[in-house]
Amino acid sequence: MTDRPEVEQFFDEYARGLLARDAAAVAGLYAVPALIAFPAQSLAVADRSQTEAFFTSAWEQYDGVEDVSSDVRVVAETGHSVWADVTWRYGDERTERFIYQLVDDAGTWRIAVLTPITD
Repeated sequence: MTDRPEVEQFFDEYARGLLARDAAAVAGLYAVPALIAFPAQSLAVADRSQTEAFFTSAWEQYDGVEDVSSDVRVVAETGHSVWADVTWRYGDERTERFIYQLVDDAGTWRIAVLTPITD
């Protein structure tokens, strides 16, 4: 857990978007520009519609998931940026872990870089 309630709230909102399979809501949480750095596919985001399309194409992997929780740990921060190590739990079956760099975008946190962590 983190002692940064605004970061916890951010990832609670992110989880709601994931559960709703709302690609537009999730995309709205990303900065432009942003970088989604997956091993098989990195996406340099120049337009919010790219992020929305990315998540729309990924929903199939979450079929059957109706519960999501997260463990959020802030690993570094500056005045304008926070790096959060987040482990997502989908029901009782699987987990994913990512490092998110959040940036302050006119008083709102947005994801600038998303990187998966493999154990």
